[in-house]
Amino acid sequence: MNDADSNEGPAASAPYRRAEQYRSPVPARASEVAQTSFENVYEVDPRLMQVHVLQQAFPNWDTLRIMRSRHDYLAWMHQHFAEKVVAGSSLLDELEREAPDTASER
Repeated sequence: MNDADSNEGPAASAPYRRAEQYRSPVPARASEVAQTSFENVYEVDPRLMQVHVLQQAFPNWDTLRIMRSRHDYLAWMHQHFAEKVVAGSSLLDELEREAPDTASER
């Protein structure tokens, strides 16, 4: 059993109650533009997306299903499409090394 599958959300045999599934937990502010309703699930504050992005009702079970399967999806994408996997930290290190060079050119 994966740690991410531990006792989050109702059991598979729990009765489906629409009102429970479409009422998310009270979100906690993560930054000026992000919030989190479930542990390790970050989302853009919906108030910032009301003009250009149609908001839709999304059940809690589907949010948790997507969150739990994201590592499997990423592994599948790497296996099928990536020639190599580059860590974000190595890209940031590279940008920091280049930063002094670009500042002196201005």
